[in-house]
Amino acid sequence: MEDGTKQRQIRQMRITCKKCLGPMLLIGLTLLTLFYAWSPGTSSVVDVRPRQGNQLQKLLDETNQGIISGHHNDIAYHIKEDVASRLALNTCVCLADKDTLHLPFSNLLFSRAWAHNVSQAFLESHPDPEAAKSRRAQEYNSFQRRSYSPADELIIAEASSPLQYPTQGVKVRPLKTIIIPGLGLKEETRSNHVVYLTATLGTFDVAATVDRVDVKGEGAKHMTLSSPVLSALNRQLQFVTYTNTVFHPKTADTVRFATEAHQSFFSIKIGHATIPKLYNSGTQKEYNISALVTIATKTFLRYDKLKDLIDSIRQYYPTVTIVIADDNKQPQPVTGPHIEHYIMPFGKGWFAGRNLAVSQVTTKYVLWADDDFIFTANTKLERMVDILERTTLDLVGGAVREVTGYTATYRHTISVEEGGEQGDCLHIRNGYHHVIEGFPNCVVADAVINFFMGRTNKVLQVGFDPRLSRRGHLEFFIDGLGSLHIGSCSDIIVSHASKIQVPWSKTESQKAYEKFRYSLSSAETNISDEIFYFKNRFKCMTSH
Repeated sequence: MEDGTKQRQIRQMRITCKKCLGPMLLIGLTLLTLFYAWSPGTSSVVDVRPRQGNQLQKLLDETNQGIISGHHNDIAYHIKEDVASRLALNTCVCLADKDTLHLPFSNLLFSRAWAHNVSQAFLESHPDPEAAKSRRAQEYNSFQRRSYSPADELIIAEASSPLQYPTQGVKVRPLKTIIIPGLGLKEETRSNHVVYLTATLGTFDVAATVDRVDVKGEGAKHMTLSSPVLSALNRQLQFVTYTNTVFHPKTADTVRFATEAHQSFFSIKIGHATIPKLYNSGTQKEYNISALVTIATKTFLRYDKLKDLIDSIRQYYPTVTIVIADDNKQPQPVTGPHIEHYIMPFGKGWFAGRNLAVSQVTTKYVLWADDDFIFTANTKLERMVDILERTTLDLVGGAVREVTGYTATYRHTISVEEGGEQGDCLHIRNGYHHVIEGFPNCVVADAVINFFMGRTNKVLQVGFDPRLSRRGHLEFFIDGLGSLHIGSCSDIIVSHASKIQVPWSKTESQKAYEKFRYSLSSAETNISDEIFYFKNRFKCMTSH
């Protein structure tokens, strides 16, 4: 009996184990799958350090140097001084205009360029000038490495080359594949025709094969194609592909395309497409300013002026949003429909306030206005929107009219000359570049007055340096040089509240504002020199 009972128990255990085996195997497979899913991947390791100085670039530099300097050195030439003097020598200097007229008020009547040695001003006030110079050099070298792109390399096409290739316009998304357009070989018939392709950040292959063409190096950075039939080789070149293998959101690869006797180089731009930032402003036939524009301002100790500004805006644009950045010590409520009032730490400053105000804008355009401006019938925001909608401008300034009737546009041109290791030279001049076709009262400039409308995303892209707390204006346009396309229209006018006031009639608030606004400390002056010297890498500047 006991033996029978034991046998039944053993059989029951076997049946139970068989029933458990399925779930146990399932759990085991699940754990194994999770282990592989969570374990580090087997993706390749890539070097994302700056790629200046690779072998292909060195070969390109040597080739360019040979083409430029290798011929016609024995032929005499005559320099045209008037033209040669305009060439950049990488040794710029900043010189003030000489004072040739010694007359009363000559400085007011005759504008002269003044010069400021930024390097000297900053380094003399710095406790360790050599360390500052060294840090700036290191930062600049790092900036150059980060911003380098092979697409910026000089490429010179040799004369009478049998190679046909694209000179520009070849683009590929990161880690994607394209057919390289336009490759070809034009040479006399011979027993065997051979071409070579070499890249750094990608590999070559063919999307189709052609009879009597030998392809070696598919899927590699170096590929050779050869054929005794030139037409067959050219047909095969129409199917050559390039695959980017080293991820970078925005760079370029330099491709070498060569025969035994000739070589050429071209760039393939690698990068994501620019993601658009579109604004849904409605479908009205006429410009809906409330849907297109937000007015931004910064206020400090001038609530009376701010109220006048808001009242004047509401007279012409009752539903446009007004964003106010406020760094008063004792902020007062500013309320009303379509008003956004943001409180900042006390005395945070002018440019910090601009950053805050613009950061809250959700419309396509932002209009900057000082808190002591007054809108009039001549303050036509529709005109500003119209020129921005119909041109490639990113920002357009208007004009500010004083109570005396004087109207200012504050148009300036800005240029930078290369100056070598010591830094570059900044030159600021009154004036503009040219008149805008179709807008006779508008010109292209590099800097405009404090009353301007800009594309919100472009203004945010440049930003305002928050270290400039009490004074700052041109610094924004200097930072935007090369990225902002700027216009100025003299017929779009905002009025400026009167500043004509006898001293004994000033309120305590006005006195406090003027003391805070116009009495700059040496530390604040040093900040301006530091920004120009260290951040912008200028050694000197001239202006008038």
